[in-house]
Amino acid sequence: MELFKPLDINPDSHNDETGHIEKVKCLIIGSGPAGYTAAIYAARANLRPVLYTGLQMGGQLTTTTEVDNFPGYPEGITGPEMMEDLKKQAARFGTDIRFGIATNADFSGGKHKIKIDEDKMIEADTVIIATGATARYLGLEAEKKYAGMGVSACATCDGFFYKKKDVAVVGGGDTACEEASYLAGLCNKVYMIVRRDVLRASKAMQEKVFKTPNIDILWEHQPVDLFGENGVEGAVLVKKKGTSSEETIKIKIDGFFLAIGHTPNSDIFKKFLETDETGYIKTIPGTSKTNVTGVFAAGDVQDPHYRQAVTAAGSGCIAAIDAERYLSELK
Repeated sequence: MELFKPLDINPDSHNDETGHIEKVKCLIIGSGPAGYTAAIYAARANLRPVLYTGLQMGGQLTTTTEVDNFPGYPEGITGPEMMEDLKKQAARFGTDIRFGIATNADFSGGKHKIKIDEDKMIEADTVIIATGATARYLGLEAEKKYAGMGVSACATCDGFFYKKKDVAVVGGGDTACEEASYLAGLCNKVYMIVRRDVLRASKAMQEKVFKTPNIDILWEHQPVDLFGENGVEGAVLVKKKGTSSEETIKIKIDGFFLAIGHTPNSDIFKKFLETDETGYIKTIPGTSKTNVTGVFAAGDVQDPHYRQAVTAAGSGCIAAIDAERYLSELK
């Protein structure tokens, strides 16, 4: 799902026929842990932040059932509940929370312009980008059917629930090897489902996987379906046999982990902000600062490594403090 989509923009366009452009001190784009945490800190610093939620209010965590690794919830909490708590806390300190999608950006001038829902223009002294990243899926109907019931795109988030069970990891790169290695420490058996006959991962990660006894690599296999009554109980795979034939097999698993990458929701900012080859926004190490003065990035949109709720929240805090200090220096 593309939450923040690009379209052609005229920087001189206005909100309405009167030519009004809404001016704000701090604009936050995104409503995951990074966005809401940034809003809490910005509001407490009297920046009067305006936050636009994006299409998926609460971000990726709203698709997660149990969250057991976020500090402060000793009994765990569901993703939607936790995001509602963060939203209420941000609102409590005065954040103006609005439902809307950022559809374009213009960072070419001293003031930063963001277009909302293709027609409303916001001009902001500071912008905190917390638009997140979208996990890549295979496109199977079963992935939707079993979302939160055995299908996951984060082993670190959900691996705990599959202790001493059999799981599968789809992918052949570094991320897949890392996920498989992590799960191998918890699970009875880990199948790595690899489309090709080689791994794309670094040699070090390959060696780690090859030396782990409970990781079984299924070479040249492609998942085509999942099955189960009240959750994932197995996967249907197609294996290449020679150049012209295929074989369909089934494996019994309790968890199906996608490790084929994430797509950062940064398209509308790429014209102005430095990104890596995948699209993650580059920030100055140790800060949330981008290459554009007054524009900051937090959470998964700038984090290709950790992608955890707690790290996203921490970077949201950093972004709000960076924004507040930037504004104070302008006075």
